[in-house]
Amino acid sequence: MAAKITSAVALLVAASLFLGAHAYHSVSLNYFAPSVRPVFSLRAGQRGRVGPRMVASPKPDLSAWFAPGQKYGPQNPGQPAPTQLPYDNNKLDKNKVEAIKVSGDHLKSPLQQEMADLESIDISDEAVVILKHHGSYQQQNRDLQKSDKKGYADSYQFMLRLKNPCGKVDAKTYQCIDDLSEKYGQKDLRATTRMAFQIHGIRKKDLKTVIASIANAGGSTLGGCGDINRNVMTPPAPVSDPAYQNAFQTANYIAELFKPSSPSFAELWLDGEKAAEVEYWKKDLVQGSTGTNHIPPGTGIITGDELEPLYGRTYLPRKFKVAVTVPGDNSIDAYTHDVCLVVIMDESGKNLKGYNIMVGGGMGRTHNKETTFARTADHLGYIAKEDLTECMKSILAAQRDHGNREIRANARLKYLVHTLGVDNFRKLVESYFGKKIQPWVPLPEWQMVDWLGWHPQGDGKWFLGVNVEQGRIKNEGSFKLKTALRKIVDTYGCDIRLTPHQNIEICGIEEKEKAKIDAILKEHGVKSIQEIDDMTRKGIACPAFPLCGLAQSEAERVMPQYINRINNLMEKMGLPGESFVMRMTGCPNGCARPYMAEMAFVGMGGDSYQIWLGGSPNQDGRTAWRWKDRVKNEDVEGTIEPLLYMWKSQRNGQAERFGDFIHRLGQEAVDKYVESYESGTAFKNVVVEKPPLKKVFGNSFRLLRLFMLFQA
Repeated sequence: MAAKITSAVALLVAASLFLGAHAYHSVSLNYFAPSVRPVFSLRAGQRGRVGPRMVASPKPDLSAWFAPGQKYGPQNPGQPAPTQLPYDNNKLDKNKVEAIKVSGDHLKSPLQQEMADLESIDISDEAVVILKHHGSYQQQNRDLQKSDKKGYADSYQFMLRLKNPCGKVDAKTYQCIDDLSEKYGQKDLRATTRMAFQIHGIRKKDLKTVIASIANAGGSTLGGCGDINRNVMTPPAPVSDPAYQNAFQTANYIAELFKPSSPSFAELWLDGEKAAEVEYWKKDLVQGSTGTNHIPPGTGIITGDELEPLYGRTYLPRKFKVAVTVPGDNSIDAYTHDVCLVVIMDESGKNLKGYNIMVGGGMGRTHNKETTFARTADHLGYIAKEDLTECMKSILAAQRDHGNREIRANARLKYLVHTLGVDNFRKLVESYFGKKIQPWVPLPEWQMVDWLGWHPQGDGKWFLGVNVEQGRIKNEGSFKLKTALRKIVDTYGCDIRLTPHQNIEICGIEEKEKAKIDAILKEHGVKSIQEIDDMTRKGIACPAFPLCGLAQSEAERVMPQYINRINNLMEKMGLPGESFVMRMTGCPNGCARPYMAEMAFVGMGGDSYQIWLGGSPNQDGRTAWRWKDRVKNEDVEGTIEPLLYMWKSQRNGQAERFGDFIHRLGQEAVDKYVESYESGTAFKNVVVEKPPLKKVFGNSFRLLRLFMLFQA
């Protein structure tokens, strides 16, 4: 199996892209076909510059595609249409971040100078912009801000986010970050919704030590944050099925393809030296053949910048998020990414044919600013496997050159796709790509699968999905998940995978060790999946207070209370055991993907929230809609009581999910019912029955059967 996958997916080696200050080699960056053009070439022995001097090629003219008077922003009925016309990327005076990147010397200044000052506890706003690209945010603990002088000083700290494609963290790297979190952090780890680990609470004086330690253990933080490609997601299940294996290989390749090539990371954190270990995900990349230096073909993909031929010195207008999945498996929220690839296999189900591509998804928005909005991705089309490299580079180049650099709030790829429309965006990509993108290949129905519990990997081993409430891996009282995980990793050498729902998977477990793993978790107070209610299992929340500077309200710390309150409310109403996808964020930026949920709470300040309704249970291509603003914490039950009773009494059988029901009725019907609802009606003549045993997020094996039927 491995040999077949390797031959189908001939991937880039570690030396194919710039590894900080590593030794360079002349390589041909071939992927899937010998004729594919590389991003750039590296000459052996060079330090600090890449290949021959690159000459920028002409950029496609976009102006003809902007229709006179074209509106910019959402076009949903009932929403005011913004009047702003397309932006001018030659007028960047409103966007100071672009100026900082221009003067930043390829992600170096003023960060390098300020990190050398170990007497200060913080860095400037300008240095923070650069630091993000290296995988870190400066934060202030808002619980300590108003305390005494020492508490105020202690409030300044740094969050570090790892880059781990596919959510995979090998045993050695996990042991490293677990140790670092104990010695230099706040003694916990945070799993994110992009399948990466965060370490919170690092002091400025320790940041270099922590980053260097991770790099030398085979991990990385470069690209964890910033205006570059972020962590590349896949389904978290480490199964041996060829489609999944191709998804993992593709994600690893894209992570390396879009990695910044500037030497700044090594210069800042490794003193210009080579890391002791190559990143663990590169060990699966197949060595490329030696080739000659390549001159760009003139389509505009290459910028001409010597250190960053693909990104250029200003990198991208905003973050760039990529995911890869297989038909049917929507564990990754496929429609929420800038780019999502769906692997398409041949009739045998064993060999990769190509990819469906979605573009233009994204969750971030701003309260009371209708020019910002959540958006689901469009279907761009299909490409053959040998076209992956150039097509992905073309999409990135289109966003690099034509994304909105004037107004940062509108800089994500989703706004470019929305402004042009997907057909014109396709033409733009094709102008870089040099060939036509083919029609979308029909897919089976999407299923939301959380991959929790025990599952066979297909190679004789098992993996165990463990629920992690709001992604916080910690020891608290009798609950000692952090200790349990470390014991398992140390004893059995298991790799860890993070999931898009902030959970973890313990991988590579022998059949004979399953009971021992269960016993360790139970001994440390970790509930089995059978003990966890559906609402908890489906819910996710962002960290919010006290560390996120953008938080307007609580999220992670109050989400368990909200779940318990809603569970209790439904039980009193005669809906025991019912559930829906509920998400919570402390601000409108959408880190927990709230606008895809069946019900979401979005912080508006203090203890008040926006409520969003009507997302799909399977997150299969529609957003929720904003229902109410500034709902106070104490009013939550009274506010949603009529919604739940309406669902109970009017749904099309018990199989109709809450989000589908709300979507079917629409906002006008919902509002009319709520206005006429008499408080307490839901509790009259209620017969409370024992909830039925239910399966959550669909069945993993049913999903795989659907997938195989699709391939056949």
